[in-house]
Amino acid sequence: MTAHPRVGVLAEGLRRHGHEVTECNAPLGLDTASRVAILSQPWRLPVLFARLASTWLRLARAASRGPEPDVVVVGYMGHFDVRLARLLFRRKTIVLDHLIGASDTAKDRNISGGGIKSKLLRAIDAGALKRANVIVVDTEEHLEALPEAHRSRGVVVQVGAPDDWFAAAPAPDGEAPRVSDGPLRVAFFGLYTPLQGAPVIGAALGLLGDAKVEVTMIGRGQELAATQQAAEGGCPVEWIDWVPSHELPALVAEHDVCLGIFGTGPKALRVVPNKVFQGAAAGCAIVTSDTAPQRRALGDAALFVPPGDAEALAQELRSLAEDLERLAGARRRARAAARERFGCAAVVEPLTARLGA
Repeated sequence: MTAHPRVGVLAEGLRRHGHEVTECNAPLGLDTASRVAILSQPWRLPVLFARLASTWLRLARAASRGPEPDVVVVGYMGHFDVRLARLLFRRKTIVLDHLIGASDTAKDRNISGGGIKSKLLRAIDAGALKRANVIVVDTEEHLEALPEAHRSRGVVVQVGAPDDWFAAAPAPDGEAPRVSDGPLRVAFFGLYTPLQGAPVIGAALGLLGDAKVEVTMIGRGQELAATQQAAEGGCPVEWIDWVPSHELPALVAEHDVCLGIFGTGPKALRVVPNKVFQGAAAGCAIVTSDTAPQRRALGDAALFVPPGDAEALAQELRSLAEDLERLAGARRRARAAARERFGCAAVVEPLTARLGA
């Protein structure tokens, strides 16, 4: 699987708007799932704090050697790093990418519990937001979910797609993508978290045993087993548990359709996942859940089905497999929207406008 591309999109987008960007990075060595798990288990916090201390020392040293910045951007999952940024650059503008809230993510993954755990996670989020001059979120729904005291400092910046996804597209010159007369090739990649609704995908695949559809499911996570069970007896599926990030764009671009998310929980109804932007940039048709933020972001660049509706998803995939002209049109619209709206420079425009103001 791949690390989240958000940080790279912000950095490259700022460069293309004429800003000089210096990156200061010291990996913590814990992925998102591990960090959230630790935050929801207070007895494991000493492990996190020990790693943070070592990481902060490296970051502070690196920052002291670099040029004096006008603005400091703290990337997603930077709930603790924003505190260091404020200590090191007291009079500078601090931008926090609040793409993932600790409490919200823990609830989505069913690991937050209640009581002291929830209070701790909310306190971590609140402390991070308090230290930022500008708070970046990815949808209007997430902006409205910010505490009222911080909402005026928020700005919506879509996730977008990195350059390597555009480069992987089979028709980078803008021509209509090639549509095969073989089986419809469908790709999904993700961490199988509840918001992604992967078991809904599995149930849809289980209904397509007689359809001309082949599917590649990439990734692993908490709902993988349930997804595999739901897909039994359906169309052919290849299960891949790991793909290096530099190989993922080309692999997805070999497919006709890239699937988005289909969960029904509160968070699933507020987000636009990175995979729909990336799949569109790679020249795939996009099929995802019909939610307000996805409708707003994608428009006619995607085909929509009701959240949690496996039968509707199966019917949409069957229709695309049987109607190559409709498939070609869906791919063409997705690719055009990606070129116009989902690239690094385009998605960062609201942030550059806020910084300029």
